[in-house]
Amino acid sequence: MSWPKPDDSAGGTGMPDRAASGPVPDRFRHLRRMTDGTGLLEHAVGCIPRRREGYSTDDQARALWICLEWLDLAETERERAVLLELADTYLSFLLWVQREDGHFHNNIDYGRRPEPETPSDDCFGRSLWAAAFAWARFGDDPARQAAAATVLRKALPRVPDITAARGIAYALAAMGLLVQSGHPSPPERRIRECAGRLKALYRTHSRPGWRWFEPMLTYSNGILPWGLLWAHEVTGDREALDIALESLSFLESKMTGRGGIIRPVGNAAWCSPDHRSEYDQQPVDVLKLAMACGKAARLTADGRWRDTLARCRDWFHGKNDLGLPLVDEKTGGCCDGLEKDGVNLNQGAESTLAYLGTEMLFLKQAKNALTPTS
Repeated sequence: MSWPKPDDSAGGTGMPDRAASGPVPDRFRHLRRMTDGTGLLEHAVGCIPRRREGYSTDDQARALWICLEWLDLAETERERAVLLELADTYLSFLLWVQREDGHFHNNIDYGRRPEPETPSDDCFGRSLWAAAFAWARFGDDPARQAAAATVLRKALPRVPDITAARGIAYALAAMGLLVQSGHPSPPERRIRECAGRLKALYRTHSRPGWRWFEPMLTYSNGILPWGLLWAHEVTGDREALDIALESLSFLESKMTGRGGIIRPVGNAAWCSPDHRSEYDQQPVDVLKLAMACGKAARLTADGRWRDTLARCRDWFHGKNDLGLPLVDEKTGGCCDGLEKDGVNLNQGAESTLAYLGTEMLFLKQAKNALTPTS
């Protein structure tokens, strides 16, 4: 068995001089605990990394995007350095697991061996989005931008092969951002084609009382209107905007409980026109709603989206069905879900990233609201 070297053990980032360089911001201490020299470990028992479960490329992509977003909110040079070091680890992981055909292997065991799997469009889309964000963010850092460009060079040609709705939505956001950032590759025609596929899904499944792209609300639902909002922003497609806002309004209504609290669709049996599962509520679903609302708030003058984004943030801090916080202030992590009898005390990568991502979106929205416009 090929085990990581000693300086790659969970609990650090494989950078032995880090402890001597000053205190690490509390906000990211659990993310650091879960990250070793290979990447971000997927699961935890309580707050302790569970190495047996290995790594997920999905989590590396989420973490790369979120760390780069937090750079805009870094309060000290030390915090900025921590975020860049973490981002380097996650971008390196994407380079490592990308195949020659452009796809990404998702599940890697702790011995750094790929596990058997069927390629995932969702994983591909998340990774494409993260690489696009890195390429745009590192516009003034050519040494790091070159790594993101390498990933994009292989990934962009296979966008037409994506069939899963969430993979398409991520691809729309990635190509939209690249167009905005001056990347030469994604033609507007490709963006319109992908948007057309999401719009076709909506026309197929939407009907009075069910304004959605699929026959059920399942996981990471907010990513679908989010992708169409990106398509509208870069192409001016009015139908894409109309469908995005109509579907987002529907999703918001299905994710709102008594007193206006956010209530994610439970993953026990999801939500259909005649049934809704209340538990287990997943943090990642709150993040995806926050992403869509943050984008809608920037594209429209409707204050409801800012309010819903704030309510998404509040869900993590206890304004939820059980009145219990999912954020663990002692560890810096986030519990894995809200169950009927309490919170799931495990603090895995996905849930912690969902918290950090939602917090980031909320703080950026508040910062933008306080910035005078000319």
